[in-house]
Order: sequence, then structure tokens, then C-alpha cells
Amino acid sequence: MSEHRRKPPQPQGGGRAAARRGSGQPSGRRAAPPRNSSTGPDETASDASAGASSGDAPAYGGRAAARRAAQRGGGRRRSGSESAGAGGSGRGGGRRGGGAAGGGRGRGRGGDSGPVKKRFIDYPRAGKYGFRRWVPSWKLVTATCLGFMGVMVGAVGIALLMVDIPTAQAASKVQKNVYYWADGKTMVVAGGGELNRQIVPLSQIPNSMQNAVIAAENASFETDSGVDPMGIARAVMKMAQGGETQSGSTITQQFVKNTYLNQEQTLQRKATELLISIKVGLKTNKDDILAGYLNTAYYGRGAYGIQAAARAYYNKDCSDLSPTESAFLAATLNGPNLYDPWGGQGPAATPEKNTKRATERWQFTLRREVETKRMKPEERQKWLTKGFPKAQKPKPATNRAGQIGYLTDLADAYVVAHSKGKITKAQLDKGGYQIHTTFQKDKVDTLAKSVADVRKANIKPKERKVDEHVQFGGASVEPGSGKIIAIYGGESALEHYNNNADYTGVQVGSTFKPFVLASAMEHGKRNPGLSPDQGDDDRTLVSPESMYDGNNEVTLRDFNGQVWHDKDGSEWHQKNDGGEDRGPISLRTAMQFSVNTPYIQLGMDVGTDVVQQEAIKAGLDKKQMASLSPTFSLGTSAPSAIRLAGAYGTFAAKGKQAQPYSVEKVEKDGKAVYEHEDESKQAFDANIANNVTDVLRNVVEHGTGTSAKLEGDRPAAGKTGTTDENRSAWFAGYTPQLSTAIGMFRVDPNAKQQEFLSMRGVGGQKTIHGASYPAEIWADFMDKALKGKQAEDFDKPQPIGKKIYGDGASPTPSPTHTVDPTPTHTPSHTPSAPTSPTHTPSHTPSAPTHTCGPLDWKCKGDGDGEGDGDTSGPGGHPTGGPSATITPSKPGSIWDGTYG
Repeated sequence: MSEHRRKPPQPQGGGRAAARRGSGQPSGRRAAPPRNSSTGPDETASDASAGASSGDAPAYGGRAAARRAAQRGGGRRRSGSESAGAGGSGRGGGRRGGGAAGGGRGRGRGGDSGPVKKRFIDYPRAGKYGFRRWVPSWKLVTATCLGFMGVMVGAVGIALLMVDIPTAQAASKVQKNVYYWADGKTMVVAGGGELNRQIVPLSQIPNSMQNAVIAAENASFETDSGVDPMGIARAVMKMAQGGETQSGSTITQQFVKNTYLNQEQTLQRKATELLISIKVGLKTNKDDILAGYLNTAYYGRGAYGIQAAARAYYNKDCSDLSPTESAFLAATLNGPNLYDPWGGQGPAATPEKNTKRATERWQFTLRREVETKRMKPEERQKWLTKGFPKAQKPKPATNRAGQIGYLTDLADAYVVAHSKGKITKAQLDKGGYQIHTTFQKDKVDTLAKSVADVRKANIKPKERKVDEHVQFGGASVEPGSGKIIAIYGGESALEHYNNNADYTGVQVGSTFKPFVLASAMEHGKRNPGLSPDQGDDDRTLVSPESMYDGNNEVTLRDFNGQVWHDKDGSEWHQKNDGGEDRGPISLRTAMQFSVNTPYIQLGMDVGTDVVQQEAIKAGLDKKQMASLSPTFSLGTSAPSAIRLAGAYGTFAAKGKQAQPYSVEKVEKDGKAVYEHEDESKQAFDANIANNVTDVLRNVVEHGTGTSAKLEGDRPAAGKTGTTDENRSAWFAGYTPQLSTAIGMFRVDPNAKQQEFLSMRGVGGQKTIHGASYPAEIWADFMDKALKGKQAEDFDKPQPIGKKIYGDGASPTPSPTHTVDPTPTHTPSHTPSAPTSPTHTPSHTPSAPTHTCGPLDWKCKGDGDGEGDGDTSGPGGHPTGGPSATITPSKPGSIWDGTYG
């Protein structure tokens, strides 16, 4: 053999090669023990040791044992004999133990180091590898849970020691708002909003009601501790996840929420409810809890408490409720809006859906009473056989009867809008306020009676179908202060919910013309060539004696004399009442007989934007005005009766404008929380207002408003107003002490599409004008309201402006009227056609040419009646104002914090 291939001698002493050479083991795979070996399991270690020392073959597993010994010993692999013999020393002693010193098959670390000290919390777990090292043992999990529960119990215990049962909150007690008349006498004591709560002792609540509620809501009520931990957990999880809110599930929890806490759904409120419920359950008698719950729960229809609910649904005291009625009322506690058989709010609360839900819940309650041994099966069957106990139709609170509901709604709306956030609607609904109003009881009653007398004498829906759905609205305001003295909102707030004194969308017709005249005297007629940036520099102030063409179908012109064309390029030819030609006529006379053509042209000469500005200064609301088409000057706008009376009051107060208001002061707990502040201002020069008054006084004494003359020749000024197709009729007028507006219209409140209907034929009259029923009501009310008060005269107007001649007017017009120096007046306000010394209007309507569409501001309509609001030209030229479709107002509706 070549020397190059001969291996050098290996050093003596160890290593893997030495182990192999020493044992004669080949370098290949480990040799298995002889098949005929008689060595038993208990002899393996000793035999291996002996064999190693004598040079025999090693025991089973020599190489593997050496490898394991090396891994555990930290040194080089030992021979089989070393592994076997050294198992009990150092860190040796592999998995299978080793040698006599090793102590058998132990898995411990062995050696001389002794037993390892265990940790208090074995985590991460010793002796485990990989993910098992981080999986807690069942002992650790159990200990953690028990520890957490202990901490929680301790925390709850501490909280229970610290928390006290609070004083019952005010919302759980009877709270009423007290409204006072202007003289300080009580008008009405009403609950906040629809709040109606009546407290009764448990002895007056029948056992059937107690049993029904316990069976359906909390069967374990008489034995439980007052809380349901699982129910609370479900509620907390729902709210934490942002899901549907859950209320307390026990009667005690509901009682606590209604009596001591607010109704918000928050985790803090829920935790507080839990603690107080536990304490209430420990300290309060069950009968007291049940009585408190039944007296504070909400049953729907504004009824808080079982007594109010029994009255609201069955018109009886709760002590007279039958078991089947009790079962139904218990069902309403599950959600009144969804269980009232007559329906509720929202698409999911229809009468059909609610009846189905209520019936199912009623049946469930009766079944639960049997299951909880609170009712015998045969009694349940008897009630099921009789059927569902139908409740009566909902009725609003009786303290809203007549005009009271309109008055309180109006006052509430005013307080919320003007208290600058100090009194919200929610706070007002909780009650406890003393509200001092401006309303005068005698005036309110008088206005209601004046309307009722006219209605009774003339409006007979059983005889004439056209008399159906006729409505009136009115308001009376004190000039200079703005105090609303009286309103008429409808026949009764219990039956007619919209307040007709507030915004209704009814156009006012020619009652708007005084604002056009005031604008002309304030700013003047624009002269030809005036540019927009010249303002009033090139205008001529107008006098009531200025002349305009009063003929029918006069061509409308712009202020510079050019023929005005609409957007379609058509000329505008305005019509007068009955197509009458008046020729050259003064503005005073045109107002006296309500001639349209002079005032539509005057509005063009002044500018409809300027007219709008002056109407707002007088007290009208811009939101209630029509678009600025030419017919804007003829009254296509729709201010409320309150607003119109207030604006006419500006003329009565010599140009001083005061916003109408209904509340002087609001108090709570003996302190004033709101007081009205005077914000009146001078809107017009006093002489402008006096000249308007003088023109309107002529209307009452010699024009279309003669039916509004007052007794004893008391000075009065006013104006009639009628719109297309007789859809509305108005009379607005004033004395120095009082300004009143009366409106009349016709609309079916049950129609799917709300629209104003023609009043032709109403009351048996061919046409209805402001000079008929509205003027009659106005005069009757004003005579009675001012009875006993000294008659006051208006200030004499001084000459104003320049007598100009509008297009087509003659410089020397012939007189159109003669003033009777001793006018006569018969104080019988029977409606009749207006009379005057020189004019008897022929109220023959022109043939209709087109029906106005909904909200068609450029409607091509027809006109009729006294010229008021006749906003169309011949051939159906555009009118510029809505005439039919409406959106009735809600009760107490207001615009931007002021009255409609």
C-alpha cells in the first residue's frame, strides 16, 4: 500500500474515531445487537459497561447514546462505555437515564445541581418548546378568570357602598306648563307638549294589569334581585357594537330608568342603572317598584302612567280595565308607536301592521299569564274567543279645544325661536314653565264668535257641496308694539290642526297694493334713461293724486316707456275686474275701486324689487313672497294673517314697525328665563304712512270696503283682496288702536294633492270677494273689540310727491268719484256686494282660458272678481304667481324664528 494512502496514527484519547477504534466498530452504520443475545432490559446498562471494558461489542445504541451524551454534556461525543458510565455525573444522563449514579430513567436535568425551583406564574411554560411554550395551562386560565371575577366583585361591592339612590328626577313627576292671558289670569295648565301623566296607588291598579305586565315583561320580578346580568351584557354588547339600543330587561331596571335617570342610551347610563337597580332591589318594596313602573312607563298617545293610558285607549279609569284590555296595554310597553292599532309615525307603523303586531303581542301576554300561573286556561280562552279588545280612536288632549291649542302652539314656537337657545323644544316639553302671553281672552273669544256667526249664517255644507272645506283665518295685532292680541286658527285645534292665522300659502291679492303705493311715495317713479347705478337720483316721488291709465287690457310698459315682453316675447295686457275701462284715474281712486292696470304699471315704474324691499320694511317676510314678475304688485305673495295684520299696523302707527310677538315673559322656578325686548323701528316717514292711511280710509268709506265701516263712524282704513278664480278673499284694515286681517279660502285637507279650490257659489253667492264675508267678520270683530274705547282719529296727511301722469293718462282727467261729506253706515254686517257713490262693480268673471299648474310661477291663468289678484292678461299671458297648488303649514309653524 502506498504511503500516500496510509493514514497517520491517531492520537489516543477520544473523539468519534477513537470511540470506533476502541470498540472495533466499523465507521459505517451502528451494528445491531446479536439476535441471540440473552441480555434483558434490566441488564443492558451493566452489560454494556462490562463489554466496553473488556473490548467486546458495545451495548445497543452505542453511537446514538454517544451523540445524545455529547448534546447534553456540552463536550465531544463519548464512547458507549463513557456514555453509560457517566450518566449520573455533570449534565449527563440522557433521556433514557444512565448508570447507577444516574438513578434509573429520570428525565430531569440530573447531576449534582439538585431540583429546579418552580416559578409562581409558569408563563411562558418551562419544559415546553415551540408554540406549546405560549399556550397557558388550564390552571393558569382558571386562576386568571377567578382573579378577574374577584376584582370585579370587589369593584361592584365598593361601587354599591359608594352609590346612593338619587332623588327622583323631575321628568318622572307631573310637570305642566302654565300659560297666562295678557291680564295675568291663567289661560290653561298644559303638560309639556303632549305630556299626560297621572299617578295612582297600586291599590287602584287592577291585579289583571299587574299580572299582565309581570308575565310579559319580567316573570321573576317578585323573586329576583332587580337585575338581569345576561340582559345587561346583551345591552352593553349591542351598544358597544353600535347596534340597536337595548333597555333594561327587568321591571326594576325600567323603574330606575324612568324615575332616576335620563333616557339616553350610553354605557355610563347603563352602568349607573345597574348599580342603582341592585340597591333599589335590596331596599325598596316590590309593590312600590311595580307601582312606580306602571305610573312612569310610556304607553303611547302622550300617556305616561296606567291611568292616563286607560283614558287614552279605553276612556275609563284604570281600575275598570278588564284582563284583556290589561293584556293589550301591557303590549304597548313593548313600543307604543308600533303597537297602537290606529297607527303611528313612519312607514312601519301603519294601522294594518300595528294591529297585527298588537294582536300577536296581546295573545303572547295572555299565554304567558297562563304559563306563569297568573291566569286560568279557561279564562284565557274566554278572552281569545271575544277577540282583540279594540281601542278607541286617538283623541288629542282636551286642553287644546277651541283656540287654546293654536295659542299655546304659537307661544311655544315663539319661545323656542326667540330665547336664543335658553329654552329648547325638549326643555319646553318637560314642562315647569310659566308663560305669559300677549293674548287677550275677550278678544280671542270675540274673534272666534264673529267667524262662527258668519259661518253658521252662510256656510251650509249640507245644502251646498261647494260650501264644504271652507276655512277662515285671522289675526289682530296692536300697532306700534306688535303684540298679538287675538288669532283665529280654525274651528278647533282638536279637529283642524293647521293654524290658519299662521302661514298657509294663501295669496293676499289686492291687500298688497298699499305697499306699492308706499314704495312710490318713498322712492318715486323711475324716469326714462335711469341706469341701475343711479339709485333714487333720477326719480320722481309719486302722489296719491298721480294719474294712470285705468282702462282694461292696457299694454304694460317698462319704466322707460318701452313695451314690456315676457320671456316668450309676448306683450302683456292686464285685465281689470269684469273687463271695465276706467280711463285716466288717480292712484287714490284706483285703490278705492281696486283697479289693477294702474298698480301693475306703477309697480313697473317703481321697480318690483323696490316694492319688495318696502313690503319687508313694513313687516312682511321675504320667504313668503312670490317671484318678481309684474303681477308681484297685485298680490301673488302669501303672507300670513299675523304678518299682514302686523304690516298694516305699521301704517296705523305712523310708520313705526314692530314685529308681531306673542310672549312677554317666561319664568321657571320663580326666575325669568326669557323677556321680550322692544325692537321696533321707523320703517316709513310718518307722512308716507299717513298718506297711505288716508287712501285706505277712502276705500272703507267710499270704495270696495264699505261693508267694513265701523259703528259710530269710528275712523277705519283697510283694503279688500281677492285672487284668481275666487280661490282666496281677504280684508285687512286698522284703527289707531288695532290692526286686523281676515282671510278666507277653501281647501280639502284630506285630498292627496293639496290645492286651493274656487269659492264661486259659496254661501249661495255668485262670487266671493274680500268685501263680503271677510269684511263682515272684520267689522263685527272690530266693533266689539273696540267697544267702550274712545274713538281715535288718524293724523291728517300732508301733501306728498308730485302729481305725475303715467302712460296714457290725460293731464286733465275727469273726476272719477265724489266724496260724500256725510257717509252713512248701517251697523248690520250682512254680506252684500260693495257699494259706493259712483261705482257698482259687476262681478262677472271672464271666461277661463287655462288652469294654473302646481307652483307655475309663470302661469297662464284667468282672472275675476273686483280686480283683486287678477294677475293675467287677455289670451292667457303669464301671471307670475302660483294660484292653486299649496303646502299647508304645520301647527305653530314659523319662518326663521318669526311668525309666518
